[in-house]
Amino acid sequence: MTLLLAKPFIQDPTMIFFVVLLIILLAPIIMGKLRIPHIIGMVLAGILVGPFGLNVLERGSSFEIFGQVGLYYIMFLAGLEMDLESVKKNTRHFLIFGLLTCLVPLGLTYVVATTVLGYSSATSFLLGCIMASNTLVAYPIVGRYGLQRHPSVGLSVGSSMISLFLALVMLAALSASYSASLSPEEGDALSGGMNGVWGSLLFLVKLAAYIVGSVMVIPRLTRYFLRRYSDSVMQYIYVLSVMFLSAALTSLIGLEGIFGAFMSGLILNRYIPHASPLMNRIEFIGNAVFIPYFLIGVGMLINVRTMLEGDGVVWIVLLIAFIGTFGKALAAYISSLLFRLPQRDGNMMFGLTSAHAAGAIAMVMVGMRLQLVNDDMLNGVVMMILVTCIISTIMTERAAQTITVKERTHLRQSGTTSDDEKILICVKYPEIAPQLLSMSLLMRNEELNRGLVALNVVYDDEHAISGREQGLRLLEQLQEQASASEVKVQTQVRLATNIANGIKHAFREFACSEIVMGMHVHTDRNPKFWGEFIQSLYNGLNRQIILTRFVQPLNTLRRIQVAVPSRAEFEAGFHRWLERLCRLAGQLDCRIQFHGREESLELIRTYIGTHHASVRAEYTPMGHWNELPQLASRIADDHMFVVITARKGTISYKNALERLPDELQEHFNGKNLMIIFPDQFGAATKDDRMSFTEAQHSEESSIYDAIARLIHKK
Repeated sequence: MTLLLAKPFIQDPTMIFFVVLLIILLAPIIMGKLRIPHIIGMVLAGILVGPFGLNVLERGSSFEIFGQVGLYYIMFLAGLEMDLESVKKNTRHFLIFGLLTCLVPLGLTYVVATTVLGYSSATSFLLGCIMASNTLVAYPIVGRYGLQRHPSVGLSVGSSMISLFLALVMLAALSASYSASLSPEEGDALSGGMNGVWGSLLFLVKLAAYIVGSVMVIPRLTRYFLRRYSDSVMQYIYVLSVMFLSAALTSLIGLEGIFGAFMSGLILNRYIPHASPLMNRIEFIGNAVFIPYFLIGVGMLINVRTMLEGDGVVWIVLLIAFIGTFGKALAAYISSLLFRLPQRDGNMMFGLTSAHAAGAIAMVMVGMRLQLVNDDMLNGVVMMILVTCIISTIMTERAAQTITVKERTHLRQSGTTSDDEKILICVKYPEIAPQLLSMSLLMRNEELNRGLVALNVVYDDEHAISGREQGLRLLEQLQEQASASEVKVQTQVRLATNIANGIKHAFREFACSEIVMGMHVHTDRNPKFWGEFIQSLYNGLNRQIILTRFVQPLNTLRRIQVAVPSRAEFEAGFHRWLERLCRLAGQLDCRIQFHGREESLELIRTYIGTHHASVRAEYTPMGHWNELPQLASRIADDHMFVVITARKGTISYKNALERLPDELQEHFNGKNLMIIFPDQFGAATKDDRMSFTEAQHSEESSIYDAIARLIHKK
């Protein structure tokens, strides 16, 4: 390929960055008008302004650096957004599709290159390795439609890593053996083969050491960092540092850095929930700057003029693009048939795995160093990148639209969109308010895309003005935190002479479905376990109330332990609290363990198997509620202990719940704690259905309890 020697029209760094930003801004607008995926617009813009187009920009160091970061970002996001539980449950599917999408294009390309193009065995094998691998160029389309955890997407990402890994290993073996056999000081070909064997063994040892070291060190270091530093900038820099360190280490052992970036994403997967502000920042910066830089840089490598140099180049380009694309399509559709997936899933698998980009360029450069690649083959591979990127983006866009329409139709038919979910967050203490919001973000239904309500109730006394100002500042901070996750939050500071009544009135005004609030932290002001007003609140409101106490950050939890009382499945709010806990466990990618009667556990198991099959749930029989203190020895510092309780007079209430405050203070002090009062008596509140026969208030402890304690002491 002949490079243009003329200087680019723009050389000033400021103007270069301005032109790139202009492309990133205008490409989606123009491509949207043409109904073409905007990723193709980025690549075409790179061709236009690059050295083989109008020569406006030079593919200099900025495109090298930012483009490399963009490629790492694509692979890192792919690992970060994978459904790891689905991977564990479908390991056989991943291996089958990974082997097919690697070996089928490799075999077809090798046969065609040797028989039709007349390439040597080594050159044909190199071309086969290029076609066996692929780059997830169209993955941002998946993110735009919110399909990152769709089974077909997970299969495509996992198989891409398997095929890329196998292709890089085979390329490393080819490079070691071929370069050694070319060296005269190595003797005959046998010695070169032996060096290749020893080199491969050393490579495998280094790879195993890297994987074991990463799995052991990164999770511990991440938990240590996240527990001690909550600053958003520091957390983002830490995540990027882990990504680049992993990429650098894999480059040192002889693999492409993209493998390390993907590996770091897999390891950090469970520490960065999908609905968290940190994930939103990672996706936003990558999709806004680094990934478009990479796509534009890929376009600048493509020389369309080579298509006009002769029929030979056109023939090579068409043949290479066809066999590579056909091989990937064959592997995708055969796999979808084997796994009994619908055609739209097969289209998604083909679309994501059919594109080639910088990885192909890197492999071609290795071939040029080994003197296995001529100019025609180089031009053919570069043009093949353009063709496969266009095919990949179009197929992925159409498949994503089809899958989204199908899932939305299913949601409407199943009645999911009629859910009354609207979470009210009651905040008072600045030290726990951010974690209450984070937990609510993880529990909310992303499909409904409804906002949250944040409430601060202030006593209407002589300190009301200063209290209101503090409440406004606190709610502004929560709005900023929620905006990082692109979630709307309605806020209100309310003056009230009775805190419980203020919360209940706001609950009805905003038509909320449940309340999330923290347990009081200032025991010196009120030594009661429930604080000043919580008992009055749960006795006067029959909707779900979640009380929480955080000791460690949510994203460092490894297990959720849930104590379920007998007959809890007969309460009106059974499925609501179960759904919230399943979402929380799924977002945190941690295990959830239920303790309760067999009949309750069986219904929980059925619900999770039907609606949240990817949640890692365990079920432990607990014969009697008196066994609750015995669970304390199983609750570690990085566990969340959840107690499903009940109000007096309900079907799951038992006298043992009277001792709950004392037992929690004695046995579970210093632990992450959540107490859930489920929906009971349907959706109505006691305030709405007062009657002469129904008590309007009950004390935390009755006179009978006091007499019983006195007798016990005597």
